[in-house]
Amino acid sequence: MTRPSQPTALNRTTLGVTGLALAVAGTWLLTSDRTLAHRLPAWWPGAGPGTVLPNPGRLAHLRAETWWAPTTTATAITLTLLFALWSLRQLRPATAHHLALPSPGCTVRPRALAEALAARANAVPGVTRGHARVRPRRGRRLEVELRVWLAPDTSPDAVLPALRAITTETDTTAAPYTTHTTLRLSAAAHRTPHVR
Repeated sequence: MTRPSQPTALNRTTLGVTGLALAVAGTWLLTSDRTLAHRLPAWWPGAGPGTVLPNPGRLAHLRAETWWAPTTTATAITLTLLFALWSLRQLRPATAHHLALPSPGCTVRPRALAEALAARANAVPGVTRGHARVRPRRGRRLEVELRVWLAPDTSPDAVLPALRAITTETDTTAAPYTTHTTLRLSAAAHRTPHVR
């Protein structure tokens, strides 16, 4: 099982923390309902009837402090910029940039490399279909995913040597990048003839 990529892990962490904070705040406010308040244990920090977040009295007290306005403004600006950068990073496709090759001035798109890899896999006898994906990562590293569908009567042992040769050739071609290749084999579904 491969580890999730860094952007995916960041997305999951951000969504998890945000969801947890909203769930805790919603649960706390839910305790202000009189039908639930008497069922909670005595130690539960329940909200009183009509409680809102934030508390108006506490908020008025904080606004009177000299540090409140600059701190709130700086925090809001920082969070806005961070979420804007995060959103722009999500919109940028991972295959938008080019990979530099050892020859001066030569580059290749990750998508073109993936298409070439899929075409080579499709040419292997016993393979009915192949799909490849190449994703650049930090530190001159490439994640290569190759998935092939085998013909119904083809065993994996019959195609593995050829597929290994293709992935080894890809490792050499992608230099100076280091590749982490994941190979998945699937069996093509049998088509059952129907009689009408």
